[in-house]
Amino acid sequence: MTIQDIQNEIIDEFSMFEDWEERYQYMIDLGKSLPIIEDQFKNDDNLIRGCQSKVWVHAEMKDNKIEFTADSDAIITKGIVAILIRAFSNQHPKDILDANTDFIDEIGLKEHLSPTRANGLVSMVKQLKMYAIAYQTQLN
Repeated sequence: MTIQDIQNEIIDEFSMFEDWEERYQYMIDLGKSLPIIEDQFKNDDNLIRGCQSKVWVHAEMKDNKIEFTADSDAIITKGIVAILIRAFSNQHPKDILDANTDFIDEIGLKEHLSPTRANGLVSMVKQLKMYAIAYQTQLN
């Protein structure tokens, strides 16, 4: 599936819920299915700066695609990073770099987060894109 296909799928899933209480619960459930980062990668190098909670993201290149794993010490944040990883994991670095993140606005996520969580979301996206830049550079 392309990144756009996955993003559309996420938009469809979020549109099924009546209110944000249900959407938050869904995000918490998504966080439980997150590909968890190995303990050895839960270090300062993989810590996302700018997040209110602790969020670790690790990236590995396999068959010219980036696989992300992550974890967080907060359940909502874990759900947020799970959504991002679902959209961008197992994709080619160039596709990640070219992808937009409009789906975040379409599901209404940013407007339903506290300012500090919204900043953390931006930091997470930025970090995923930074990994993509690094791996794309290796491929060139």
